[in-house]
Amino acid sequence: MSSDAPVPLPRTAVPLGITDPVERARAELKATLAAIEVKANVPRRLSVKIDDSIEKARDFKRRSPGLALGAVVVAAAAVGAAVWAFVRSYSR
Repeated sequence: MSSDAPVPLPRTAVPLGITDPVERARAELKATLAAIEVKANVPRRLSVKIDDSIEKARDFKRRSPGLALGAVVVAAAAVGAAVWAFVRSYSR
């Protein structure tokens, strides 16, 4: 099954078939700036990574709730032990 619908062009790609050199340069500049924005926008990239991690954690919780609960308990104990060790070393 094939479709004749046009495939959307990514923002970071230069369309084919541009013959005018000025228009081609503008299209290349636009694609380059879009690629730089995608690469340099650290908060957005971090947000996407966090959303992916949250989705993975939710899937893990759905598949094995007992292990997820155990992981939360172990993580809380580790954070508690780290804080306790820091306060103990700071107070001495």
